[in-house]
Amino acid sequence: MERRVSAHAGGPLRLVTASAGNHGRALAFAAAARGLHVTVYAAENAPRTKLDAIRALGADLRLCRNYDDAERAAKQHAAGGDAAFISPYSDDDVIAGAGTVGLEILADRPDVECVVVPVGGGGLISGIAIAAAGAARRVEVAGVEAEASQPFTQSRMAGRIVSVDVRPTLADGLAGNLDPDTVTFEIVQRLVPRIVTVPEEELKDAMRGIVEQERLVAEGAAAVGVAAVASLRIEGRGRCMAIVLSGGNVDSSVLKSML
Repeated sequence: MERRVSAHAGGPLRLVTASAGNHGRALAFAAAARGLHVTVYAAENAPRTKLDAIRALGADLRLCRNYDDAERAAKQHAAGGDAAFISPYSDDDVIAGAGTVGLEILADRPDVECVVVPVGGGGLISGIAIAAAGAARRVEVAGVEAEASQPFTQSRMAGRIVSVDVRPTLADGLAGNLDPDTVTFEIVQRLVPRIVTVPEEELKDAMRGIVEQERLVAEGAAAVGVAAVASLRIEGRGRCMAIVLSGGNVDSSVLKSML
């Protein structure tokens, strides 16, 4: 994937991205380590813990009404030639990085039969599905969206990428529409046989259960896989399964309300 990265008057190289929070934090960390300038567009209602971490890492944080607006603003910023746009999901390197999660699962549990993955823009599940496709035996990769934001479910039904209404959800890291040009849709169509959705009440139960039973903090976007298996939307009985918990950045007030 070709990128244009510019330097102005001897200044630092410039990057720009849109993020629900975790990708922006990761890119800000990487940019700081390399001495690069990064601008992160994010939704104003993203968890404070994510936004504060992005600011603390020195990124230029710009808030928008929601994730869809943030992605549009970031791409417009990049179109001006001032910075290279790094998509949080439709990017070869991001997908390849996500694929290492799949490789680690296969290495740790060669007997795994199904990997359950949260789905937002599709970068994480695309990488894991590519890794699973190279396994010596068949490994199912199943995706989970929040019922309040299901662009893949609706787009798969339509046979093309469509815009959906995005409602408020605890899975803020998964909320938003797909870039019409994303490379992830074709990958998911080809390698992921099914995607299910989970409602908010089941998501709350999953977040609480992960804390109470596993002593782990998982944000809503990370807990959708547990919610899908606990509700039997994805049948796990008798199978070796891996459920990916993709983040733990949840505001303390939200966590308190879950408990």
